[in-house]
Amino acid sequence: MPPLSGVFSVENAGASWETLQQAVDRIVTIIQAAPNKERIDKVITRWIKRHLQRLGADINLEQLESLVEDKAMLAENLENLVKKERLQGRQEGRQEGRLEEAREVVRTQLTFKFGEVPEWVEAKLANANHDQLKVWMRDVLFANGLEEMFKH
Repeated sequence: MPPLSGVFSVENAGASWETLQQAVDRIVTIIQAAPNKERIDKVITRWIKRHLQRLGADINLEQLESLVEDKAMLAENLENLVKKERLQGRQEGRQEGRLEEAREVVRTQLTFKFGEVPEWVEAKLANANHDQLKVWMRDVLFANGLEEMFKH
């Protein structure tokens, strides 16, 4: 298998660190089987360092001299990026969940107090941030109508 196919697999991995690690493992296997492995390793290692920098990888690549020899170090750095990416995804998911729950609380309050919620109010709920939704949770207790509550 030619080294270029390994480069394509790294390119196609995008910014998914987990997929990128699998692509790096594949390219190391290709390099190890190549007749000019030292030269190919050196060229591809330089390329992958630049590629990771372009992707915005927040890792120190100064010590990376050889994909074949430093594969474990790179794998550890990529694993840390995967963990960071997953943690960030979970945090974003929790925030989105809290936001959707706040929308549902306001929607329920509005429905109990004023009846069916019209589309223009649904649009305001859909575009509101969490702070605005908290204000509306309080305002609904004192508002006499939807127009009064959403006059801003």
